[in-house]
Amino acid sequence: MQPWVSNEAKTADFGDERLDRRYQLLLDRLSDKPSLSIPAACRGLAETVAAYRFLDHQQVNSQEVLRPHTEATLERMRQEAIVLIPQDTTELDLTRPREKIGGPLNGESRWGLFAHPLLAVTPQRLPLGVVGATIWSRDPKEFAKPKADKSRKRKVKPIEQKESFRWLAGYRRACEVAELLPDTTVVSISDSEGDIYECFVEGAPREGRRAEWIVRACQDRALAEEDRDLRQRLLSTKALGTLTIQASRRNASTGDGRKRKQARAAREAKVRVRATRVTLQAPHRVGSKLSTVSVNAILVLEENPPVGEEPIEWLLLTSLPIGTFVQVETVIDYYCCRWEIEIYFRVLKGGCRVEDLQLETTERFTACLALYMIVAWRVLHVVMLGREHPQWPCDIVLTEAEWKSAYQVTTGRETPSQPPPLGEMLERIAELGGYLGRKNDDPPGPKVIWIGLQRMRDFALAWTLFGPGHTRPKDV
Repeated sequence: MQPWVSNEAKTADFGDERLDRRYQLLLDRLSDKPSLSIPAACRGLAETVAAYRFLDHQQVNSQEVLRPHTEATLERMRQEAIVLIPQDTTELDLTRPREKIGGPLNGESRWGLFAHPLLAVTPQRLPLGVVGATIWSRDPKEFAKPKADKSRKRKVKPIEQKESFRWLAGYRRACEVAELLPDTTVVSISDSEGDIYECFVEGAPREGRRAEWIVRACQDRALAEEDRDLRQRLLSTKALGTLTIQASRRNASTGDGRKRKQARAAREAKVRVRATRVTLQAPHRVGSKLSTVSVNAILVLEENPPVGEEPIEWLLLTSLPIGTFVQVETVIDYYCCRWEIEIYFRVLKGGCRVEDLQLETTERFTACLALYMIVAWRVLHVVMLGREHPQWPCDIVLTEAEWKSAYQVTTGRETPSQPPPLGEMLERIAELGGYLGRKNDDPPGPKVIWIGLQRMRDFALAWTLFGPGHTRPKDV
């Protein structure tokens, strides 16, 4: 059993010790072979059958599967002064020829689920774990109704009955985490889909400990008692200074088929920054009246984009202070950390290949998805830990059999008496995954690391069984 698995699963309680043991073993097996099927990850027919029985058990669901990991994540968060919690949604396309899992995605031809995790990261982008997740599917009957009917009903529905409630629920979960961690500043971060007025109302100052928040606006809101809108107000404000930011690559369309304005290659952008405090005009809601809310607003605008490129423009709303340019820079830096959840989705879907799982039922799939959420965190954690602390000894995350076997296979030399630095060992693990390490190559990313980790685990097992000492472990 890998030591990190024991730590993540130590508080597991499914009401049966056999289920608790199976949970740990299954997490260990799936993390060993994250890109393979469950039968290929398990060792033999008996383990495979037991794995499916575990996923079928009435005591096993996504929330219970994630709970031990979330508790371990909270312990890691206690050690940090500031923790960011980006939240976002990804769709899982589970379209199958002869079965339907979940519900329709964006049409009757594509079926699957949606997952909305909350990933805790440090300001240095080290992932600490998942502190919550919502997994749901759309009702086929509701989805099949005419668009006009759905639009009309949506306008009168309270937010608690809409899919967008996940963003409000995510912020409330961040507030619960803030209550549990009185010595840690917790900051909830949402992309433009989280631009929901009820979220701003929820984030207004009140009694009790609250999480701070940053939301990227997707609409130009009206201001209370002013003739101009939010963007005009910011443009009329004196610029605080300029920054150079790294704009991420963007495809011409999203995963759900909605067209974006234009594809974009990753590039550096010089942007001008403005900030001010504003009071937003409350939008109309059928059956309820919302109060006005005062928020801090930041406009990040590229005034001279390259020819043929759309200018970079971020309109950020936040509860964090913006009194100085340094404070504004901090908010922008925090928002840039939101990109870590996009990388997390890549690991979950591209590395763990969760969309390829053949599990027949929605209940099985959601429970298994929660296991892979933990596995995906582990891969990303190891990658970012090596980047943040390359000088640390590698045995903080690797067992002796793991680092010694990987070292000897990649170098052809005898292992050193002391564990090598983590940064060096991660490059050697990446070599096992196909990383070339040329002079101008970027640091190894999650893909080569997760491939290398799988190969390393095979070498470690051989090292334990047939290497120095020939000591066969109790659980292999």
